[in-house]
Amino acid sequence: MDADGASAQPYRPPVSSVLTLDFERLKSKLGGYLKPEDLGRVEAAYHFSADAHLGQFRVSGEPYISHPVAVADIIADWHLDAQALTAALLHDVMEDTHISKAEIAERFGKVSAELVDGLSKLDKIEFRSHQEAQAENFRKMLLAMASDLRVILIKLADRLHNMRTLDHMRPDKRRRIANETLEIYAPIANRLGLNNLFRELQELSFQNKYPLRYAVLAKAIRSARGNRREVVSKIRDAIEARLPQWGIQAEVQGREKHLYGIYRKMVEKNLSFSQVLDIYGFRVIVRDVPSCYLALGALHSMYKPVPGKFKDLLAIPKANGYQSLHTTLIGPFGMPVEVQIRTREMHHIAESGVASHWLYKEDEKTLTDLEQKTHSWLQSLLELQSASGGATEFLEHVKVDLFSGEVFVFSPHGKIFSLPKGSTPVDFAYAVHTDIGNRCVACRINGDLMPLRSELKNGDQVEIITAAHANPNPAWLSYVRTGKARAQIRHFMKSDQQDESVALGERMLNQALRPHGLTLGQISTFAWDRFLRDRGVRTKKEVFADIGLGKRLPVIVARRLSQAQDMESGRPDVVKPKPVGAIMIRGSEGITVQLARCCHPIPGDPIIGCIRKGQGLEVHAHDCPAVTKGRGARGRWVDVEWEAIANERLFDVAIRVLTNNARGVLAKVASAISESDCNIQSVSMEGEQGAYTALNFTVQVRDRMHLAKAMRGVRRIPEVVRIGRVKGDGRAS
Repeated sequence: MDADGASAQPYRPPVSSVLTLDFERLKSKLGGYLKPEDLGRVEAAYHFSADAHLGQFRVSGEPYISHPVAVADIIADWHLDAQALTAALLHDVMEDTHISKAEIAERFGKVSAELVDGLSKLDKIEFRSHQEAQAENFRKMLLAMASDLRVILIKLADRLHNMRTLDHMRPDKRRRIANETLEIYAPIANRLGLNNLFRELQELSFQNKYPLRYAVLAKAIRSARGNRREVVSKIRDAIEARLPQWGIQAEVQGREKHLYGIYRKMVEKNLSFSQVLDIYGFRVIVRDVPSCYLALGALHSMYKPVPGKFKDLLAIPKANGYQSLHTTLIGPFGMPVEVQIRTREMHHIAESGVASHWLYKEDEKTLTDLEQKTHSWLQSLLELQSASGGATEFLEHVKVDLFSGEVFVFSPHGKIFSLPKGSTPVDFAYAVHTDIGNRCVACRINGDLMPLRSELKNGDQVEIITAAHANPNPAWLSYVRTGKARAQIRHFMKSDQQDESVALGERMLNQALRPHGLTLGQISTFAWDRFLRDRGVRTKKEVFADIGLGKRLPVIVARRLSQAQDMESGRPDVVKPKPVGAIMIRGSEGITVQLARCCHPIPGDPIIGCIRKGQGLEVHAHDCPAVTKGRGARGRWVDVEWEAIANERLFDVAIRVLTNNARGVLAKVASAISESDCNIQSVSMEGEQGAYTALNFTVQVRDRMHLAKAMRGVRRIPEVVRIGRVKGDGRAS
């Protein structure tokens, strides 16, 4: 076995195998940087793949082996190693043939086999929908990428070749694949700094998703190109003449904006093509960083800069390692021209991103910084995976992070954080650390106390205020932007709900066991083991959680446990039934015990509980119309009572006050409610017949006695005709 774990005997291709012209070209390219023994391994992988795919053809009619060779050719441009090239040539054999991972590992090494496995789809698993299958495949690929970046580089090359050869597909399939590429693969290429690949994927996706729009825009660009060629040449000549006068050695490149970029600008800013003026741009590549700023001064001395259109991405690079100075100038005839200024090393990274690790080794510091940023992003994917509830949720969180622009903010100690546009202090808190996010209670932005839902802007300094016993607020989900924040909030809520549902389920089961003359403490290990085995459940905790969430009925579980207990004793003793006790609640248990919004029960009201599947226990007032309608659902209604303790929580309750139309009556009623030590949550007015007005209040009280005191205070107001509590059907009593 060699160092990679491959068999010492190389693969012997059959006499019938021949090298295609495409592979001969690939071999010539690989000979420029691979060792002879590595080149031999790649050739063996080619023959193995050609034999495995023998008789298989692409939709275009070409032999299937042409596709793996094309993928290997793309990654050869990045100088990827023999293990990656082997995996590229074999990336479809596990899906399309009977070749196993073990066989690949034996012939070509464990590393190449792991890469192929990370690239293989989960075709043998049945999914409920194409979206679910896509999400699960994507999750698997990204997690494989987190352990070896070469997985995603090969996958992106695979997608690029598929997009280049999409012409032979049905139009509906072309649109679906193009949309998937725009949503997932192009943003990943951008995040990894693979700029050329990113732009080509966008262009091909645009061409296949909107072919008519693409054709019309391409024609317009060709027409404009002729009209503006003279102006562009004049600007380029002027820049090339001015820079040496300032002592700057530079290479000036003219470039035309990509069609998809122009199309997006037209859509986002509601412009016609004739209104998009900055179709052309220039790239100035200089020797070092000081020359970048010197070149900027030279350009600004030639043409006036457009205010607000300057970005210094040298001092604060993008998350994908991209560095450049961007400025927009007013050129001849008022034509805006975008100019990018960067060093040669920055240009390498801007075009090749993380692939620079293999291509360019001279600037180790820059590449190391980029690798560290990429590694941090990959680690964040693993955190998202552990916090997400499933593949679809994971895909949703990753898409949020991939699609967003960037805003740069600072911690109080001056550390820079890159966040998506529209991020809030809660997103910042989770970016610092999960515990900071979970304990966040307030924030200061630039020294001022601000709401947690405030939108952060470039350059903001953010300080997070935490409290030891604070927890995430579900309302944060309505305004957080980062996938990490969203995933961690949901994860905490699920964990919190799990603990609460276990405690509630335990109490409900204990209550259901009373008619059998048993308590939970009396149920033997034998009875529990039998119940868990018969129901396919692993732990008692799962049973309690299912009961608390309404997924199991406590009376059924109690009956089964009682029967198992009787079987152990060998005699079904007749036990005199004991009365079923009510479940005691405080109203402050949390998300597994909900007070119904239709009737707003408060301590002191006669109440009844309804077990709703997956949601826990919902508490209603006895006279709530919902109770009358739902009485037919057997086993779902349980007796509940208020626990006799001093409850510090305030409960919402709706009241309606009918008053005479008089000046200042609203102020008098509100004052009377406040004097009773009640909070007013909301108030609204509605006209009544004749000379009366109805005032609807939502107030917060401790219990029924507290509400009665507040209502007595309101009744003393001379203008008040009637006051009553609003029922579930909207009527006041």
